[in-house]
Amino acid sequence: MSRFLRYCVSHCLHAAMTRLEEVNGEVSMWSSVRCLGYLSSLNLLVALCLGLYTRWEKTAESTLLVIFVLALIVLGIASVLYFFKMERFSLSLLHLWFGFLLGLQCFQNSPNVESDLKEQVANYLLLFSVALRTLWALLDRLLGCTRYRPAFLTSAERLVLAGFAVASTTLLIQKSLSVMVLVVALGMVMIALRMKALLALPNLVCFAVITGVLFFKSLNIATNPFALACFFGQLICDPLLDVYFSGLSVTERWQPFLVWRRFWHRLSLLPLLVLEVIFISLAARKLTDLDQWYLMIPSFVVCALFWFICHMVFVITVWGFHSKLSECQRLCLFQGAEVNSLDKVMASKGMRHFCLISERLVFLTLGSTVAVAVLCWQASSSIFVSMFLLVLPLESLFHGLFHELGNSLGGTCVGYAVVIPTNYCSPDGQPMLLPPDQVQELNRRSTGMLNNVQRFFAHHFIETFGCDYSTSGVTLEALQAKIISFLELRTPDGPRHDTYVIFYSGHSHRSGEWALAGGDTLRLDQILEWWREKNGSSCSRLIFVLDCDNSSPWVTEVKGVEGLYVAAQGATLARVTDVELQDPPQLGDFTAQWVEYNCNSGSAIQWSERGRAVSAIYGISKPWSDYTLHLPTESDVTSHWSLYFPRMTYPVVQLALWCGGLNLLWLCCVCLRCLKRVKLNWFPPAILDTGQGFKLVRS
Repeated sequence: MSRFLRYCVSHCLHAAMTRLEEVNGEVSMWSSVRCLGYLSSLNLLVALCLGLYTRWEKTAESTLLVIFVLALIVLGIASVLYFFKMERFSLSLLHLWFGFLLGLQCFQNSPNVESDLKEQVANYLLLFSVALRTLWALLDRLLGCTRYRPAFLTSAERLVLAGFAVASTTLLIQKSLSVMVLVVALGMVMIALRMKALLALPNLVCFAVITGVLFFKSLNIATNPFALACFFGQLICDPLLDVYFSGLSVTERWQPFLVWRRFWHRLSLLPLLVLEVIFISLAARKLTDLDQWYLMIPSFVVCALFWFICHMVFVITVWGFHSKLSECQRLCLFQGAEVNSLDKVMASKGMRHFCLISERLVFLTLGSTVAVAVLCWQASSSIFVSMFLLVLPLESLFHGLFHELGNSLGGTCVGYAVVIPTNYCSPDGQPMLLPPDQVQELNRRSTGMLNNVQRFFAHHFIETFGCDYSTSGVTLEALQAKIISFLELRTPDGPRHDTYVIFYSGHSHRSGEWALAGGDTLRLDQILEWWREKNGSSCSRLIFVLDCDNSSPWVTEVKGVEGLYVAAQGATLARVTDVELQDPPQLGDFTAQWVEYNCNSGSAIQWSERGRAVSAIYGISKPWSDYTLHLPTESDVTSHWSLYFPRMTYPVVQLALWCGGLNLLWLCCVCLRCLKRVKLNWFPPAILDTGQGFKLVRS
């Protein structure tokens, strides 16, 4: 048997080193780091076999001998599979057995075993294995060798958890059930860490403290703390390091959940409801303690009522989120967009606003769960402790999802375009038609410009209010009515849009005024006055994109605007002295280049190069740096409540609004705001990201 074991171990090492040499060709830093991983696994294998042999030697149980022999057989099978290039299946088999043997070594413990020298050696080998595993994972990330993929748990982690849960069946049924629930809770904590949920680290600390101090004491069994530490450390190592090292975006991290179909999203609510009902039922067992019934019963009734209302809000919130997510998925499929564009679709559908409100509501749900657990704490009930440790990270995951989406998604955006191709300003300021021989060429260019604007709106999922194209000019009255209607637009949920974009291409006076039909003009201050009237106290912003002869006066004027978030993107056309050597730039050239730059990440357009025929300029109002995406106000929360929730939940929603309005770091926010304003006004960047997916540029 020992000869067979020696053969299997030597073959595993030889195969591993051969594979490394095939990949690298020579010993490198990367191969040395990988060797740490193999050495950790080998260390763990030796420790498990030694610990299992010690238990059989001390207890003389035939079951342990059978398991020991099966472990050697499984190791041999895994070695053979690895030799025949079936590496994935081989590693899966080993991970499942590692979890099972760790659980067995943890639960099959006694004072006779603890005093044995071989057991002590096995324990130190377990700790050494965790240290090597952690060092390997850290160096692997520091050297940039780790490939991050969207996944809640890796297959290896799932198999180790499953193996440990199977090993708990050696205990009594109730204790085994408690351990299985605890294993699922550990999986939820790992998912929260990998998803970078806001409360992931507090959940990890809470899980470690309660499990180490209370849970296994409530089981009334002797456990091996070294095996427990090894199991916990092996699994937590990667997710904990990923909190810092993972570079995946929010939608990439949550992709396994976001791409589910509507049916599975709805179905996932069923186990969630079952777990919540089980938790409150277990908490109600505290009422059987009649020592202080006159205090316990009224307190539980009040706390349970608050818990019920909060969790009703929680379930309705998750249901509403699934509905809006399904709508975004359908829009993605309809437009043929990739999964990576889902964040843009969600932003265009107002998901950010929904998540900001939902984050507050779910936080109250978490508070009600903790309040019930504290009031009804049952240290002697292992199933209650494990169920609390499961429900807490599960609710924290939804809180983390809403928090991440609320802080990462862009706001809603609506756009309106006006293209007036055939008006020409004569010296007396009166618009008049172009000569017939130039109309066809100008119409062709104007049609291309309109197509570019529509491409820009569609690419960034900007809701289109309209793209007006007029060859005979537009009157001031008609344009005023259209712009005012545009500035009054709101999202389907009620709040105003975060960004309003107005595109204009046509002739203008030297002062920047738009030249309209009948000799009328439209000034910037007129539009800003309409904007003040319609925007009110909302923190929406207005962006002008101008492709006209004289856009620089408006850009300069915008820089002096106070109290409004306004920006203007314009362009200047270079004068060509020799028309025969170089075609003069015309209206539409800037739009084509700007749209291509903002819609094609691989564009080679360089706005900073010298001698450009079309130069870009932009200007922003003085308070532009203070702009933040629209945050839910009291009226927004009230509208949200009336749209989604029953009347009895109103106090909970108001409490969430009050908690969300607290700002304990206001002094730091004021200092940062001043620094940002100085930076943008004194040292404006050449490329300014609007946060909506497109950028303002200057040459």
